Amino acid sequence: MKKIEHIGIAVKNLEESNALFAKLFGKSHYKIEAVESEGVNTSFFKVGPNKIELLEATKPESPIAKFLEKKGEGIHHIAFAVEDIKSEILRLKSEGFVVLNETPKKGADNKLVAFLHPKTSNGVLIELCQDDK
Repeated sequence: MKKIEHIGIAVKNLEESNALFAKLFGKSHYKIEAVESEGVNTSFFKVGPNKIELLEATKPESPIAKFLEKKGEGIHHIAFAVEDIKSEILRLKSEGFVVLNETPKKGADNKLVAFLHPKTSNGVLIELCQDDK
């Protein structure tokens, strides 16, 4: 793993949360993107070298909607940038981690993504991100 790619925060209302985080960071988001396959709208903020991703559910059956229903708003995942997502999935599986999607899928911000089950990473949902070439 190269670095923390971003921290994902589940929110109920993207417009209101964009205004709140713009006040917090002193600048507006730089990108809004829908990820239809996941039933989510995303908004990205750049804070120094770090990125924060806000996630709003667009469908009641989406993972973000389920998260919000169960836990409310808050940190949803930590994403790590990786060089080769397929080899990293194999490495982590060999270390005993449960991978939720063994075939990387298209995510926001031109990334291929895969997730580790939080039960195998101390309750933290981990996202692996590779630039989609």
